[in-house]
Amino acid sequence: MATIMSLPEAVAELVHDGDAVALEGFTHLIPFAAGHEIIRQERRDLTLVRMTPDLVYDQMIGAGCAAKLVFSWGGNPGVGSLHRMRDALANGWPRPLEIEEHSHAGMANRYVAGASGLPFAVLRGYLGTDLPLHTSTVATVTCPFTGEELAAVAALNPDVTIVHAQRADRAGNVQLWGITGVQKEAVLAAKRSLVTVEEIVDELEPTPGAIVLPAWVIDAVAVAPRGAAPSYAQGYYDRDNAAYRAWDAISRDRDRFTAWLEELKGRAS
Repeated sequence: MATIMSLPEAVAELVHDGDAVALEGFTHLIPFAAGHEIIRQERRDLTLVRMTPDLVYDQMIGAGCAAKLVFSWGGNPGVGSLHRMRDALANGWPRPLEIEEHSHAGMANRYVAGASGLPFAVLRGYLGTDLPLHTSTVATVTCPFTGEELAAVAALNPDVTIVHAQRADRAGNVQLWGITGVQKEAVLAAKRSLVTVEEIVDELEPTPGAIVLPAWVIDAVAVAPRGAAPSYAQGYYDRDNAAYRAWDAISRDRDRFTAWLEELKGRAS
């Protein structure tokens, strides 16, 4: 059952050096506060997993947390490149970064297989690309019924998945709504899970389109108001577009990034 604890306590307990860590959220409910706490606690040698790594993973890569990135698209949405990621790939700063690239459908199906307790997923995809030649977690299988050759992707089971949601009740049941991406599947696929929330409430009121992650699939819940900023949390606050634009200049320059990093480390979560 989920335990309600502070964010520093939850990260200290659930995120370990060398873990495969998934911070999921598609444009919405991105768990920035948790990523920043991982930076403060100076976790190292992480395999960062995310369908669409954006600012939070650029920051974690620049802070030296990541040894490997497993992803399907990376960029600063609406702005441009991830410059800390590019620096790590091109120049090994602050440390070399290994990458494993997939399609969106491949990553989503890997989470689904992991959540379902299956060793792999099958899909029509990757045809015409050279990703299978460079990615050990992509293969082909022949359909036993039609003889069609299909792509197979290995199940994805992170050591820990972290997501952000709007609210939880005092028993640790979590409710989220809006664009939910693969948060549910990523939590169910993980060995351990942490959910940061905007608030704890006595009762989860029915909300159109909401899903509930029951307490028994979650290890810890931590209250983190504005924990998805500068992304947005539907019903709580909007996306901070200026912050995404400002990050481009910060991330292009190592000195400016280092100053940003020192300021982050000096702020309590």
